[in-house]
Amino acid sequence: MELRRKSRTVQPAGPLDGGYGWFIVLSTFLVFGLTFGVIKSFGVFFVEIQHYFATTATASSWITSISVATVHFGAPVGSALSTYFGHRPVVVVGGLLSSIGMVAGSYAQDLLQLYITVGFLTGFGYALTWTPTVTMLGWYFEKRRPVANALASTGECILTFILTPSFQFMVDQYSWRGAMLILGALQLNLCLCGALLRPLNRHIPPKELEEKEHELELLSQSHIDSRSSNNRSDSKKSDPLNVKIIRYVDYTLIANARFMVYSMFGVFAALGFFAPSLFLVPYARSQGVEEYQAASLMSISAVLDLLGRVLFGWVANLRLVKTVHQLIVTVILLGIVLLLCPLATTFTQLALFSAGYGLVFGATVSIHITVLAEVVGVERLGSALGFFMLIRSSGGLLGPPLAGIFIDKMSDYGTGFLMAGVALLVSALFLLVLQQMNKKGTGRGKDVNLENGKGHEDLKQRNFNFRKS
Repeated sequence: MELRRKSRTVQPAGPLDGGYGWFIVLSTFLVFGLTFGVIKSFGVFFVEIQHYFATTATASSWITSISVATVHFGAPVGSALSTYFGHRPVVVVGGLLSSIGMVAGSYAQDLLQLYITVGFLTGFGYALTWTPTVTMLGWYFEKRRPVANALASTGECILTFILTPSFQFMVDQYSWRGAMLILGALQLNLCLCGALLRPLNRHIPPKELEEKEHELELLSQSHIDSRSSNNRSDSKKSDPLNVKIIRYVDYTLIANARFMVYSMFGVFAALGFFAPSLFLVPYARSQGVEEYQAASLMSISAVLDLLGRVLFGWVANLRLVKTVHQLIVTVILLGIVLLLCPLATTFTQLALFSAGYGLVFGATVSIHITVLAEVVGVERLGSALGFFMLIRSSGGLLGPPLAGIFIDKMSDYGTGFLMAGVALLVSALFLLVLQQMNKKGTGRGKDVNLENGKGHEDLKQRNFNFRKS
């Protein structure tokens, strides 16, 4: 069996860990801010939309929930399209969709229209921009990858700091519809982020390339054999097609136990990641805090979020401890901080909570993509990121509405933070399981390498026999 690799001629884009890579960091910085930074700032719109349509917290929260879930659900699509068409055009199209969805949402006449425009259309645009950009960032950096990821992700907190009070001002001046229309125009800048994504000429050593081909062949052959052991001739003929599919969408990741455990961490973490930022402003206003002070809580959180990302990204880059150990500690601390939120009832107390929440949240998100790259390897990061976001989408979809149900039943926004804290503590259990699997995997490393070597030899012999026949 012969495999034909589809190659694309690109110009070298600078050395790894520097050069043009810093423009990729800038692009990713803006993408983080104009996607997840906007989602975190959407709490300002939440209160206005809830009052305008005279609806419940649960119904209003579905706007953000659908958007977050669509970002996650569309991640594999963004990954596959960027592999086939290139990262730059896919990100540009995603920026256009994000802008169109937000502009259309400003004319919505009911919540259903907001679900479709701001929720689905804008969320899918985010998926097409975020996934390819983060993947390319991982290709440009190796030794400095933790720092690069941390610096790029600070775009989320810096733009949250800027956008939250800006949204409040625009809502007061132009209503929520006018503010949303301006936001739609702002998101056209995502197209400029795509223009910065110059393809990188990745020089893969021939030996590593050959091993990668053998690995793809072996995975594909094993998948076919498990489905139809009686029809060996047909399965061999379909091998090239399966390897081609894997090259664009590596579905074999679902058989990777460590990846699936880490994905389960992502599901429960997503349950707790997005609810606090959505309900912090409404919770503060329910405690009698003035609206601009309530909006400033998100800015306080964003400043400490920035500090947490840079500081703990730098710590991860020092390799003083294993990155997964650092992630376990920060996730547990984040869960505890959220459980303490209902104790804060004044602006000063809420400001302290926002600072603590922002610091630990930044420490967590600055390294979770780095851990994913360590789990699957950088060569499979594009597909892994897509599937990770897809699996995590269930948590992003259910998190805000689940918190909204508790809030509606208990008539207390504080219960939403309790739900988020419990979900994050549960997610930490999966990280502990992953750590145990890493320990066992290290001990069996030599045996695995021997088995893979034998597998490659068997596959070579099978292919040789097939060519002779």
